[in-house]
Amino acid sequence: MNHSAPDVVVIGHAPGPELHVLPVGATVQRLLVTGGDGVRRDVVLGLADGEAVRASTDYVGSIVGRYANRIAHGRFTLDGIEHEVPANDRGHHLHGGPEGFHTRTWDVVEKSADEVTLELVSPDGDAGYPGELTVRAAYRVEGDVVRLDITATTTAPTIVNLTSHAYFNLHGSGTIDDHLLQVDASRYTPVGADSIPTGGHAAVDGTPFDLRRPTRLGDPVRADHPEVRDARGIDHNLVLDGSGWRPVAVLDGPVTRTRLELWSDQPGLQVYTGNFLAGTSLDRAGRMLRQGDGLCLEPQLAPDTPNREPADGTTDPDWPSAVLRPGQTYRNRMAWLFSSLA
Repeated sequence: MNHSAPDVVVIGHAPGPELHVLPVGATVQRLLVTGGDGVRRDVVLGLADGEAVRASTDYVGSIVGRYANRIAHGRFTLDGIEHEVPANDRGHHLHGGPEGFHTRTWDVVEKSADEVTLELVSPDGDAGYPGELTVRAAYRVEGDVVRLDITATTTAPTIVNLTSHAYFNLHGSGTIDDHLLQVDASRYTPVGADSIPTGGHAAVDGTPFDLRRPTRLGDPVRADHPEVRDARGIDHNLVLDGSGWRPVAVLDGPVTRTRLELWSDQPGLQVYTGNFLAGTSLDRAGRMLRQGDGLCLEPQLAPDTPNREPADGTTDPDWPSAVLRPGQTYRNRMAWLFSSLA
């Protein structure tokens, strides 16, 4: 643990976004924005401090990895070698395991009034993953936009899938039921009761995962659908339309007249409606975080990608590779653009 790390780093300022970042987990602790109603409020769930983040199993605001989302049975094969990683979710690997990147103290390597860059070096063999991985998370506030650029390099072939696990609530309190969400995704990844993909991707037509038009979140979360019942809500990968740097989702908070537009360069977006928040984590005010208190919009690769890649080394366009090799740079760029609803 880096005892010299600051307790919290603050970038940005009113009237634009003001972001508070904890070095533990490179975690978004607070994100203050001015709503369309003229009131300034915190629009993310946040824990009291780094120790609370480390003790929680809800990944509140943290960068998760080395592999965000799930790896079936905690096993994958890379270049003919099988690797085993901790099984911490119903017999499967989730978000880097119980001591994933969300529990680590990252080094603050660059800091200015509007930008902070944090770095983490994950040693070869960390949690069973091959290769020493050097990760950087750069947060930057520009006007009404908060940008997050995640990069990583490795000393040996490995797998990487990193993302932000920030929970948004544009109303500042209460549930996300009355938020409206639109996601540009014509397909999703069906999963079994254990949240592991059952095969390929499927059309969203006629399912609760059709969010191509603004949808009140309380409706699909309560839909009579087997996957929604199993997941206690939505906890699914939506296969994003298009490619490259593009707007992929819009979240509206009608009560505060606040809009969040998400930009991403990733192929998938894990939409998670806070289904497993069970009062075990307390927010900064000491209130229990409960089911539906926040929404995660996690740009990333699809779940269990390392076990879906063709063994012959070819690529499957439906399952972009998670493999990172020496000399390559992994990148995940995202931006949160805030504006007012009319």
